[in-house]
Amino acid sequence: MGKWLLSCWLVGAAAAACAAASPDAEFTARVIIVLDGDTVMVVRACNGGRQAPPAASRLPACVDNKPLKVRLAEIDAPEKEQPGGMESKQSLSGMVLKRRVSVDVQTVDKYGRLVAHLAVNGRRVSEEQLRRGMAWEYSNYHSNKTYVALEREAQRARRGLWAQAGAVPPWEWRKLHAGDEPRLAQAHTSGTAEPEAYACGSKRFCSEMSSCAEARFYLAHCGAKSLDGNGDGMPCETLCGSGHGP
Repeated sequence: MGKWLLSCWLVGAAAAACAAASPDAEFTARVIIVLDGDTVMVVRACNGGRQAPPAASRLPACVDNKPLKVRLAEIDAPEKEQPGGMESKQSLSGMVLKRRVSVDVQTVDKYGRLVAHLAVNGRRVSEEQLRRGMAWEYSNYHSNKTYVALEREAQRARRGLWAQAGAVPPWEWRKLHAGDEPRLAQAHTSGTAEPEAYACGSKRFCSEMSSCAEARFYLAHCGAKSLDGNGDGMPCETLCGSGHGP
């Protein structure tokens, strides 16, 4: 079984999902949101509008400023709700947030996320998260010797998650909190109040915003400076001022 087919089989993705990416599916993008220690949102620049991928490529069509959710391949970081989760997220943010990265797509998971290796300035992001002790290696059931070695090195040095005994792997933590799965799944997919649900469009006025979260997204990621008339960093005071929702 080839590496590509094996990757699809191991993550349990449907055949149609696996067809959405290929081993040579690679592009550059800018990270706009870090969701947790192993998941980000990116946008691509397509030189205006929508561009179909080359005929020989299985990359999805490139759409200007359309957010894509990317799950880092071969690692599993703690959930935000578990100990170490926010530290792992902050570690990843420091490396990639608002920076251009190389996205090397391996497959598409059952949630529709691209599963990919990221690199920034030649540095492999998954490897760095392991080196810092901010994630567990999750490389096709421990087949990546480099990742295994990086995790053991972090354990011996007691870095990050390994600073204290009793660190619980995320997959075990999720089993222990199975009753929270619907809420966690919503947070990791397309929860309507989350920034990753929005995409840049033609909106430029507060009257067009559906929520403060959307206004913040447009100001931060879409260049809609008209939403912040007084330049204080807070868009649409009627939506985002004191006493209003997120």
